[in-house]
Amino acid sequence: MRHVLSALVQNQPGVLAHVSGMLASRGFNIDSLAVGETENAHLSRMTFVVNGDDNVLDQVRKQLDKIVSIVKVVDISSENFVERDLMLIKVVAPPEKRSEIALLVEMFRGRVVDISAGDIMIEISGQEQKIEKFIDLMRPYGIIELARTGRIALVRGRGKSGGEQ
Repeated sequence: MRHVLSALVQNQPGVLAHVSGMLASRGFNIDSLAVGETENAHLSRMTFVVNGDDNVLDQVRKQLDKIVSIVKVVDISSENFVERDLMLIKVVAPPEKRSEIALLVEMFRGRVVDISAGDIMIEISGQEQKIEKFIDLMRPYGIIELARTGRIALVRGRGKSGGEQ
């Protein structure tokens, strides 16, 4: 089972290394990890995705709760939440293929962010399945480079994703 965890952590050097190192040393695999400052400059939000049953999730949460720099950890998987992934992808794009590629970009609500003589760079965001489908459609053109952020997520409405309630 896939679990999306949101952790509010103190915004200080070494927290990311401490958390990822602790999880890795205990054999937990992180499928996705994204970290960024929150509305409070003293706090950052870590959103990570782990796969496993409820026992695995319970162990992950117990280990995270032991880390002093973590303020709060919430499993938002059972909540109504919005999840996004951001990707930049550079694709081979000779002039005769550009309109075809541009149409696909438009259909996926992406944006062309750079064009050079032989390639095009596209920005696209959305749910993981959307990003994966777009990658599959770009493969025949020739993917030169690809970078992704990992998933970020927030609970809809007034609920908080690891925030203070």
